[in-house]
Amino acid sequence: MKMLLQSDQLDASREKKNRRFGLRDKIGYMFGDIGNDFYFVTVGTFLTVFYTDVLGIAGAVVGFLFLGARFWDGITDIMMGRIVDTSKPNKNGKFRPWIRRMAIPLAISGILLFAPVSGLDMTTRIIYVCITYILYGMAYTGVNIPYGSMSSVMSSDPAERASLSTFRNVGSSLSSAVVNFIVPIFCFVTITDASGAPLQKPDGNRFLFIMIVFAILAVAAHFLCFHLCTERINTESSSIQKSDDGMKTVLKGILKNKPLIVLLLVSIILLLSQQITGTMNTYVYTQYFQNSGLLSIAGILMTVCTLSLAPFISKIVGRFGKKASVVVAALSSALFYFLLGVMQTENVYVYLAVSLLATFGAAFFNTIVWALVLDVIDYQELVTGYRSDATIYATYSFSRKIGQALAGGLSGLSLTLIGYISSSAGEVVVQSPQTVHNIYNVATFVPALTYLLIGMIVFAFYPLTKKKLAEINEKLRGEK
Repeated sequence: MKMLLQSDQLDASREKKNRRFGLRDKIGYMFGDIGNDFYFVTVGTFLTVFYTDVLGIAGAVVGFLFLGARFWDGITDIMMGRIVDTSKPNKNGKFRPWIRRMAIPLAISGILLFAPVSGLDMTTRIIYVCITYILYGMAYTGVNIPYGSMSSVMSSDPAERASLSTFRNVGSSLSSAVVNFIVPIFCFVTITDASGAPLQKPDGNRFLFIMIVFAILAVAAHFLCFHLCTERINTESSSIQKSDDGMKTVLKGILKNKPLIVLLLVSIILLLSQQITGTMNTYVYTQYFQNSGLLSIAGILMTVCTLSLAPFISKIVGRFGKKASVVVAALSSALFYFLLGVMQTENVYVYLAVSLLATFGAAFFNTIVWALVLDVIDYQELVTGYRSDATIYATYSFSRKIGQALAGGLSGLSLTLIGYISSSAGEVVVQSPQTVHNIYNVATFVPALTYLLIGMIVFAFYPLTKKKLAEINEKLRGEK
């Protein structure tokens, strides 16, 4: 009987692997990033505000916490990538089991991040947020590294891989829309200062409630990703890949992988820009414009911009190539952010309109970047002779963690440097006009400079042109 059951499971596994790549895979992969971004967007956009204005922790302390924790996250990314690459696939594949296994621990750690522990003394609060933030980062790694690596074994066709990148970005946009619309409306309340002027302030209990809801939705999304996606390419590790020599070969390949090194640098700068912009925009709308409701509308409209690009991305990339498209997208975002900074507008609708124009270039880049990761994985295979999907993806994820660490550190530190005063326990704090003005400058000029730098680096140093990628794909097909 046991042998019959094993035989049935094997037949079911083979049948699933033989299933043709299609819409089911794309939707399943989309759900994976929907689940991820319920955490990623909420933490990246609102955790700093929660720490400073609910828990009353100084911005500089928050910045140093993010900096230290993210570097640790980067180390665990590499460790997780190595664990996944050297693991033996089971009937569900190599990557999918990790998504199901770590979904609930991630949900618990995400909820603990937003516990309103302002009743504790300050030292205990800081210890609590350090422990919970590090645990959250490790749990997120346990889901995100296998998920991001999995696309390379769902299909070997470049067009199908590009479609996975597009659907991943659609999933990210959908969850971003939900988070950016609901959180400002539900979690921020209007209070008055001593003069009777209205102020926007986050409510700790509401943040906890909404994070519980997001965690439940994220678990459902991760389980749908597990059930709908199919791993088709056999990635069972050889003995050399599992050995120390295999790891040395991978590291040597990384050092020779120029496109990967450029992509790592660009990703650090990209995450630096995204996280600072996301965090500071919260303060811009709530402090500079005193309009948290429009922050929700901005989140929805930016998602619409991202989704409107999806049907055209494959055509644009097919015509001009990934490199040229990325350069133009980055420079266009830089131009509009710089224009926004120079304008110094006090009209929230003008600010929103120009921000949306800047979003198009940033959204295009964010969609294409996942396809670039698969390109550098293929290049690594050409250099080393075998694939190291999870390790390379983890290396890329490490660069994103560095970008997040720098962004978190600089966001918190910059708040302190520009004179922002933290508050907690219902305390009403009125920021000075100069502090509010400086928040606007950080939210506009920083992304202008970072996107300009991204465009220049990709143009000057990224070697994988449209022609070069065609040559690499032809060589890899010839070797198999």
